[in-house]
Amino acid sequence: MSSISKMHYAKLVGRLALFIAAIMLYIVNPAQIAIPTFAEGLKMPVLMGIIWIVFAVEMMLRFFPSKFESMGCQKQFARNFMPTNVSKIKLDTKKGTLIVAVEWFILNAIIGGLYFGGIIDEGILLIISLFYSVCDMICILFFCPFQTWNMKNKCCTTCRIYNWDFAMMFTPFLFIPDFYTWSLLFIAVALLITWEVFVRRHPERFSEKTNGAIRCADCKEKLCHHKKQLRHFHKTHKGILTAWKE
Repeated sequence: MSSISKMHYAKLVGRLALFIAAIMLYIVNPAQIAIPTFAEGLKMPVLMGIIWIVFAVEMMLRFFPSKFESMGCQKQFARNFMPTNVSKIKLDTKKGTLIVAVEWFILNAIIGGLYFGGIIDEGILLIISLFYSVCDMICILFFCPFQTWNMKNKCCTTCRIYNWDFAMMFTPFLFIPDFYTWSLLFIAVALLITWEVFVRRHPERFSEKTNGAIRCADCKEKLCHHKKQLRHFHKTHKGILTAWKE
């Protein structure tokens, strides 16, 4: 297991712990998870403080080159560009990115409708965001529906929308007018915009045809191995089950 894989497993455990803690607090004492409004000042529940520090730091680090992060979110930087014999590339990802954006908008519009309809409250929105954060790690390590059904990229390293993750994660915070929620969302959107600027200015860094650093031959992360093992396991046991039924 590579160091990057270990890091993602650690993130999965940490995010899962925050998710479970939020659910337990919401069940036992909803007041402990309640997010204050702007009018109430900068007071902050302990859990929200931990969430803010953890994710704000993680997002800020994404703005700079780092050898401790996955190449998936680092390929936009010049230091990670390894030119190939192909000098120009046109990314054919508009359809996939549009579909993902529309799907995400519809899903969260429904969630927003439930919130403004009084069916769910701020605590549930926070839990949904933490659920998204856990799903983000599941997408990287085990199965990503966006990769499989929409983007069709072969792995996270070549993913066109890798740095959309935090903006997608904190979308429910749009409905909670608070410094801590909106500041996280602001940083996440700034990260997304920065990423999109790089995509348009340096598309050659986002394709394995023009950037050798994100080719399989130079990959040191091996994150795709987990997904390949799961696919093999599924195919094997699916075949056994089919044979057993026959």
